Amino acid sequence: MPTTIFPIIEFLEPQRLIMMAIGGILIYLAIVKEYEPMLLLPIGFGAILTNIPYSSAVGEHGVLDLLYRVGITTELFPVLIFIAIGAMIDFGPLLSNPFMFLFGAAAQFGIFATMLVAIAMGFTLKESASIGIIGAADGPTSIFVASLFAEHLLAPISVAAYSYMALVPMVQPPIIRALTTPEERRIRMEGRDVNIPKSVRVLFPIAVTLIAGIIVPASVALIGMLMFGNLIRECGVLERLSKSAQNELANLVTIFLGVVIGSTMTAEAFLNARTLMIMGMGLLAFIFDTAAGVIFAKILNIFLKKKVNPMIGAAGISAFPMSARVIHKMGQEEDKSNFLIMHAAGANVAGQIGSIMAGGAIIALVSAL
Repeated sequence: MPTTIFPIIEFLEPQRLIMMAIGGILIYLAIVKEYEPMLLLPIGFGAILTNIPYSSAVGEHGVLDLLYRVGITTELFPVLIFIAIGAMIDFGPLLSNPFMFLFGAAAQFGIFATMLVAIAMGFTLKESASIGIIGAADGPTSIFVASLFAEHLLAPISVAAYSYMALVPMVQPPIIRALTTPEERRIRMEGRDVNIPKSVRVLFPIAVTLIAGIIVPASVALIGMLMFGNLIRECGVLERLSKSAQNELANLVTIFLGVVIGSTMTAEAFLNARTLMIMGMGLLAFIFDTAAGVIFAKILNIFLKKKVNPMIGAAGISAFPMSARVIHKMGQEEDKSNFLIMHAAGANVAGQIGSIMAGGAIIALVSAL
């Protein structure tokens, strides 16, 4: 407990001030720049709460520590958020153009490349796997894997994953422009207005769950809940549950998840060389993902008669729907009559599936070693 009414000396410690300033920057980006405010604002405010000296919000009986134990260490929050995400996702663009599955697979390259980089920098195999999964561009998957293999690194890994997800509009465009020409960015892709039968929409989440369970059993907890949420959406008889998952469940879990992640941003956990290395490798993972998707699309164009816009490859990361919006906006900047949103959304939801499968594969491989 504090020895004074207001522990001004502890409050003015440089490390605490730096972390609270970082929290303030995240809040600024959320409110002023509108960079994924549902993520960055709770994270930023959580960082402020946890760095106030003698804060009653943290500690053995603090509400934020309670939420951490209940929602993060048990992996409950990542699982619940996937139900909500599944209920939000329309797999129609992917089902109408299954070709986009290729981009969802190619854009997972960053996970494995970053994992090798982490090993080369001296991290253990389990730590490296947890760092590499930042490249999934999927916060819940990152939390899920890190809580299994490297809970002591959960704070920087989860913050890196969610921060870079929110900053996709800043991270991806420079990489895409560096790897493509204006002519490539103006490539038009034919629309595929395919009416997907309800039976296909209902069977798709069931089939994906079964296939994922056979190929990568370790992914079932996440892919199963994602597909369960989508089945609620598509079955047509659970509209109230679908709306609840998309709204109330998504909003509540996002609030709790964001503020709890922010509460892990203590000065002790963050202001050290290892954390800076993890944040740097997280950015590297996103760069690898984006570049791999674009380069893969350019290679495909060598063999395809109907060329694909290489920017679509970058949408293969799991940051849904931010990446799809970025690609569509970049296409509009080059040609206002070029509409890439459906193609980008197809690649983006393919990336959602691909990232979970990749995370499950890493869990299985590392556990076996």
